[in-house]
Amino acid sequence: MNDQYKAAGVDIKAGEKAVNDIKSMVKSTQDNNVLSGIGGFGAEYAIGSFVKRMQDPVLVSGTDGVGTKLMLAIKYNRNKHIGIDLVAMCLNDILAQGAHPLFFLDYLSTGLLKPDAVSEVVNGIAEGCKQGHLSLIGGEMAEMPGMYQKNDYDLSGFAVGMVDRNKMLGAKNVSKGDILIGLSSSGIHSNGYSLVRKIIKDNDLNVEEYRKELGESILDSVMRPTRIYYNVLNLLLENNLINAAAHITGGGILDNLSRIIPSDLTADIDESTWKRPAIFDLLQKYGKIDHQEMHSVFNMGIGMILAVNPKNIAKVKDFLGDEMLEIGEVVSRHDDVAVTIS
Repeated sequence: MNDQYKAAGVDIKAGEKAVNDIKSMVKSTQDNNVLSGIGGFGAEYAIGSFVKRMQDPVLVSGTDGVGTKLMLAIKYNRNKHIGIDLVAMCLNDILAQGAHPLFFLDYLSTGLLKPDAVSEVVNGIAEGCKQGHLSLIGGEMAEMPGMYQKNDYDLSGFAVGMVDRNKMLGAKNVSKGDILIGLSSSGIHSNGYSLVRKIIKDNDLNVEEYRKELGESILDSVMRPTRIYYNVLNLLLENNLINAAAHITGGGILDNLSRIIPSDLTADIDESTWKRPAIFDLLQKYGKIDHQEMHSVFNMGIGMILAVNPKNIAKVKDFLGDEMLEIGEVVSRHDDVAVTIS
């Protein structure tokens, strides 16, 4: 057969191989609520068992990508790591709404479909789904020659969860006197990478060389997967111990914490209450970045912030132990700003 489609840049057989290679990975994430297998026109997930436990169930959805961290993953063959990042970015957002995770879908588009690379990415996505108790129920792989360079690909993810309306988290629950609890990040996570890449390029840094101040290479540090907060937050959510949660992503603490602070209140943060990872010191040094901008771009070592009623602090401490970092307090609005860091 004269394969004109392949000559145009789309290899159907490569696509079929990629699908076959990932079937077992996808299946390994699925719970008994998944009703459909790979190959259908749509994915099916039964929600009856969750609905029965709630008075007024609400679906919560989140979609995200991994930004230009993906460019480093492609260049240095860290495809599995980026799959975990994809799940984390979507899942942490819906956890911050108080949602119980249900399922995940992914989208991968590329200039040249390489089954081995796809398998590595999906392996990471599957690992992330297992960490976050999500069923990977569907996805799309698109080979688009001419749209992307042959070695390039892009990723998007979609997470869906459910929460009882009266247990939804948010600014409406936050009050003066609430204690702000920080949960440590695993590093940079998945935001600020355009600046990270610029710093690496401008300073001609050898990212694969061991750095004493990091205890590892720059590459290992910047490519560490985004932390998934399910195991920590699930315990606190089940016990109704959180008023609100802020996932610290693009915009850092300043932009993201402000999203859960009412207009008449201010979150006062004391940054001496935690030790920031050494990678941020390295980036600030080589990038000549001022303190304010660092907090406006990076998470600075805190990946999630919880607003907790003081009466619940002892119980939260019981669950979190040494992980609990009291980093601030909600006070009356001052200086007409939602968040201050000192």
